[in-house]
Amino acid sequence: VQLQASGGGLVQAGGSLRLSCAVSGGTFSGYNTAWFRQAPGKEREFVAAWRKSGGYTYYRDSVKGRFTISRDGAKNTVYLQMNSLKPEDTAVYYCAAGANTILSTTRLPRGYNYWGQGTQVTVSS
Repeated sequence: VQLQASGGGLVQAGGSLRLSCAVSGGTFSGYNTAWFRQAPGKEREFVAAWRKSGGYTYYRDSVKGRFTISRDGAKNTVYLQMNSLKPEDTAVYYCAAGANTILSTTRLPRGYNYWGQGTQVTVSS
């Protein structure tokens, strides 16, 4: 399974970006998918997830109401729509996929087997 993330860039505070993650090499519907991010000098942190069972979505508190995770099965692509961006959202964003992510690991990197290469998001103040 391969994941290819894109859509990052430089944006002013209050602006929007949409990240995309194309998934290939597997049955897209069989994977839980998520976005994580990592800022310089910090650990990788959970941003949002979509569980394959029921299509439930999960968000870290600081992005609720601003970010939306979605999927397009026809395109085998996961999206992260980011609105009202803040300087503290600056990070490298990674998409991830896992076939057997148990519920308790939905927000943890170890819940996912496959990772994209990351795309840089920079929000200027």
